[in-house]
Amino acid sequence: MAHPIVFSDDDPGLAELREICLALPGAEERISHGRPTFRAGKIFAAFGGSEKLRPGEHRQVPSAFIFTPDAVDLPAIDEDPRFFVPAYYGPYGGRAIDLASPDIDWAEIAELADASYRRVAPKRLVAELDARG
Repeated sequence: MAHPIVFSDDDPGLAELREICLALPGAEERISHGRPTFRAGKIFAAFGGSEKLRPGEHRQVPSAFIFTPDAVDLPAIDEDPRFFVPAYYGPYGGRAIDLASPDIDWAEIAELADASYRRVAPKRLVAELDARG
């Protein structure tokens, strides 16, 4: 059974996230579990999700940007209160930030998407991205 769609194209931050992610070589958007995911072979970003507070209890964050940061950046991200560990993606290194927050730095979001993309994209796509300058 297919999951119901749980987002709207006018959700805060989705248009901007689409623009950032789909500008990366070979990136495509697919709906998975009712939410947009961005892939370059594998998922490098997702929109919308939840934070696991305790067993059986989640806080829904419909405008979350879920990504996988570089290991070197993880300690700083984990100390920053804007970020949280998303349910399901967290055990695999995923982190998230709510794009509905008024102080979103889109250059920072682009950097996080770029780093997450580079973790999963095939070498030829990363080389294409690097060749763009």
